[in-house]
Amino acid sequence: MTNLGQVFNEVPELYDRVRPGYPPELFADLADLDGLGPGSSVLEVGAGTGHATVPLAALGCTVTALEPGAEMAAIARRKLGNYPNVTVRTTSFEEWDDRGARFDAVVAASSWHWIDPATGWQRAHDVLKPGGRLAVLGNVVHRREDEPEMYAETADLHERFAPGDPDWGHPPLEDEVRAEGFDWSSLFSPAETRWYPTVQWLDGNGFADLCGRIRRTGNWTRPCGSRCSTPSPSGSVPAWATGRRAAT
Repeated sequence: MTNLGQVFNEVPELYDRVRPGYPPELFADLADLDGLGPGSSVLEVGAGTGHATVPLAALGCTVTALEPGAEMAAIARRKLGNYPNVTVRTTSFEEWDDRGARFDAVVAASSWHWIDPATGWQRAHDVLKPGGRLAVLGNVVHRREDEPEMYAETADLHERFAPGDPDWGHPPLEDEVRAEGFDWSSLFSPAETRWYPTVQWLDGNGFADLCGRIRRTGNWTRPCGSRCSTPSPSGSVPAWATGRRAAT
């Protein structure tokens, strides 16, 4: 993973509060399509603080979760203390020694974009058992035309304190997000993609937390004041794309 991805490790509790999770329906569908359940071996790439690791563990999967940030990994271990079927390793996907282990599935939740595509696709292919699947999960912010949209209403704050990111206040419509699709590799069968529209509600404190996380990854120079006195919706589309390992 790149150094930028490690920035979240500086504010792990903040990251854990504001990072959107994933709906139960997503994991139910993932289990149904990929056949994940008790005894399934799963390698999770970039586990963060365990937002996807906990639901995977609850399915009964034996999970090896890789997270390069020591502070993030520590939170994940605390969350997963009641799941003996999970091992959290403080390492990156690129540097991890697989020791010949092979898995039924590789899952990357809001993390695959940190992986170098020149090596990541091949490594995911190599650590999968024949017929195993790669599942890439993510949250994509979108604009909701029929409801107040906090990003547009606070775009001037973001331009003031983090100039050069004008798209922050103008996220795409949901249909535009769906049409964009995912980059995929020929090392896997054509991806099947499913979407789960949802809303993340943020009050003033929550929005300030969100600004704090962004400030760590951009060039913010001072705290962002929150304008939100009542909960504001942030539309997002949790999604996954999954494809079966191609024979070689």
